[in-house]
Amino acid sequence: MKNKYMFGGAIIIVFLAVMVYLFTQTNVQYESSFAKVMQTGKTVKATGSWVKERNYEIDKTNNLFSFYMKDPEGNTMKVIYHGAIPNNFESSTSVVVTGKYHDGNFHASDILTKCPSKYQDQTGQKASS
Repeated sequence: MKNKYMFGGAIIIVFLAVMVYLFTQTNVQYESSFAKVMQTGKTVKATGSWVKERNYEIDKTNNLFSFYMKDPEGNTMKVIYHGAIPNNFESSTSVVVTGKYHDGNFHASDILTKCPSKYQDQTGQKASS
């Protein structure tokens, strides 16, 4: 009878340990400063804007998309994404990339773009209905 309780308790402890480990691994922090992004070796979400003066590059043979991002402090870094260019990338006002910085570039696993609101007029004011 005691073996059943010990076995059940061991399963519960292993389950809780796995859950704590997975929670700590998926806890991704937002960083708006590229200096902090470059220092950490963890997966982060970096926010900034696309540097339109430095065009993006698409390598269809290797399925790579790369571009330069600028943070609010004016620092720039190259972002390399393994995948296709997001549909609304060229009209985006800001970009959030998820990934890691290594080998002098930010290697993104996900790109999220923020586009101008369709509810704002040309001057940036909310349109009245």
